[in-house]
Amino acid sequence: MKIIDLRSDTVTQPTPAMREAMAKAPLGDDVYGEDPTINQLQEMAAAMLGKEAGLFIPSGTMGNLAAVLAHCGRGDEVIMGDQAHTFRYEAGGIAALGGVHPHTLPNQPDGTLLMENIEAAIRPDDAHHPITRLIALENTHNRCGGAALSADYTQKVGELAHTRGLILHLDGARIFNAAAALGVDAAKLIAPVDSVTFCLSKGLCAPVGSVLCGSHDFIRRAHRIRKQLGGGMRQAGILAAAGIVALQEVVPRLKEDHLRAAKLAQGLAALPGLSVDATQPPSNMVYLSLADTIPVDATEIVARLQEQHVLAGKTGKRRFRLVTHYWVDDQAVQTAVGAFAEVLKVYS
Repeated sequence: MKIIDLRSDTVTQPTPAMREAMAKAPLGDDVYGEDPTINQLQEMAAAMLGKEAGLFIPSGTMGNLAAVLAHCGRGDEVIMGDQAHTFRYEAGGIAALGGVHPHTLPNQPDGTLLMENIEAAIRPDDAHHPITRLIALENTHNRCGGAALSADYTQKVGELAHTRGLILHLDGARIFNAAAALGVDAAKLIAPVDSVTFCLSKGLCAPVGSVLCGSHDFIRRAHRIRKQLGGGMRQAGILAAAGIVALQEVVPRLKEDHLRAAKLAQGLAALPGLSVDATQPPSNMVYLSLADTIPVDATEIVARLQEQHVLAGKTGKRRFRLVTHYWVDDQAVQTAVGAFAEVLKVYS
């Protein structure tokens, strides 16, 4: 029986078109700048996001790390949310490898940071303090339910940053999901940011890679950092080819994943024993919890769902995250709701 994997959109497999493109991709040595497929991907990504240049990077974590290290020196400070992926899930890389100090602020439920909190966090010029150099946002915001930060909010943060002589970086791992959710062109959505990284290997289905975009000068610095981090690649156009297909064919259909997330949320909300955060999720993530009436925890439910050929993500003792993606169709949504119903009826 087919496995329905809702743990994350990182589990996506390459599409048939991607596999064909990978097999036929013209290749060169990217360390020499001679891989035509990588060059095409970098140029395409930069154009789609309204930036001057792009850099193909093995992972989103490396992309964020390279961006911070390209923008900041040792002892500099980055303002970011306390639920930010860079703070919570990237192994403390900016501190361990760059000596960059994270200054965390509370993320609001919609993924934003309060403007007054950002303003207050900017350090005065004082020898006792690290130098505030960078503000980092995340869009969509994973830990905040897949919330999409608006163009207006991003513009306000950008204006604040630039007025105060700071740089704005965006962890845009799922920026095209944000653009689809808001009905806004991605380039307009991120226009105020100085740098942005996005993942090809999440909802865009490519097997490997992210792209970091910004000015020519920034990408030149980031290219050196990528080399230092061991991210220089040779005939990696075989991977970039899948990224090109992702931008051409998968980005335009992301709205379908959001619609299926809503169907999934609504179906689960109707089941006794579950509490769904939002029946209209902001993008492709559904967060939910077990009701107090259910005597077992999420680990037990996940195990029983697996017996029903449904894989669910556990984010807490009694909490789940379900993520829709290219390989989750309408029938899969229906089957997943049925699996939850079958499992929960044992405890009702």
